[in-house]
Amino acid sequence: MTLFFHTHLYLIGIVAFLLGLFGMPAIIAFARQFNLTVKPNKRTSHVGEVPNVGGLNICMTFLLCFITFVVPFTRQVQFIALGAMLMTIIGFIDDVFELQPLHKTIGELAVATILIVFARLRITHLGGIFGLEDIGVFWGSVLSFVVFFAIVNAVNLIDGVDGLASGLGIVFFLFFAVYFYLTWQLIYAILSIIMIGSLFIFFFYNVFGRSKRKIFMGDSGSLLLGYLLTANVFHFCELNCQHLVNESYIFAAPHATCICLLSIPIFDAIRVSLVRVIHHKNPFLPDKNHIHHLFLTLGCTHVQTTLIILAMCMIFILFAVWAQKWGFWAVFSVDLLLYLLFVGVTKWLIKKRSKTP
Repeated sequence: MTLFFHTHLYLIGIVAFLLGLFGMPAIIAFARQFNLTVKPNKRTSHVGEVPNVGGLNICMTFLLCFITFVVPFTRQVQFIALGAMLMTIIGFIDDVFELQPLHKTIGELAVATILIVFARLRITHLGGIFGLEDIGVFWGSVLSFVVFFAIVNAVNLIDGVDGLASGLGIVFFLFFAVYFYLTWQLIYAILSIIMIGSLFIFFFYNVFGRSKRKIFMGDSGSLLLGYLLTANVFHFCELNCQHLVNESYIFAAPHATCICLLSIPIFDAIRVSLVRVIHHKNPFLPDKNHIHHLFLTLGCTHVQTTLIILAMCMIFILFAVWAQKWGFWAVFSVDLLLYLLFVGVTKWLIKKRSKTP
């Protein structure tokens, strides 16, 4: 039976979707019963109280499918699953009690340790960046912790309008699912397929849910999303830097490819933080300067904003695949230029609109 699913991976995605479909009503009912909801405020645009623990359904669906379909259940697989569960718990606690930044960081650090130290998923090769190749386990682990926090928190910050974080997640995991399937990295292909199925059902409820059917992802979902994306990024970079796959599937600059893939959340988090610092504000305080806020200011709806950003994300991915054999700095430079052009045009449109009588 397992072999059958491994040769028809799309069926695993369908199973994940169906599990999520059956589980979501129970999660919504649970959230409403225990008042695990968010009320409208000056930073939101929803109507009425909406459950914000959609990540619980994503996590339960992921764990059930991951444990069922990944064979053998190796040490690495066990720690990936453990990290996913703990990350969701941290996010859930934050959703309910609003953890202090220090406490939340300590929790994320513990999960990062599980992934990097115990699951041994980390970056140990730089593929020639700054003339460096193998940087060893110690410095590789240090760098991996930095990358972990960067990706997890960037994904957490991009979750600002309906369907955006889950839509981006579907696109990201689709890229990894296809790549890992073609290179026969079954564990990570299955991981990605499961997340696609789990996120699809959440996307439907989040974007099209009305009244009592609507639900938000919450930190329980966005932190899990960032965690599993980081695991894929680490494995993707190591496979390519160490040439562990067929030469035709090798990306010459895998680190730049991943930056390109995650351009929207990563560059947006950096841009917003720099703007806050320039204006002598705390870089960690929330505001309305993220890319999705710019489109809302432009007059776009949540769905329009999400679709525009997803389209731009796909352009970044297509560029990364097209530039598969380019060097790191070439890919990174064009990627950054595309992002700045994207934001620049958006701000120009906002300025032009504000001057229109």
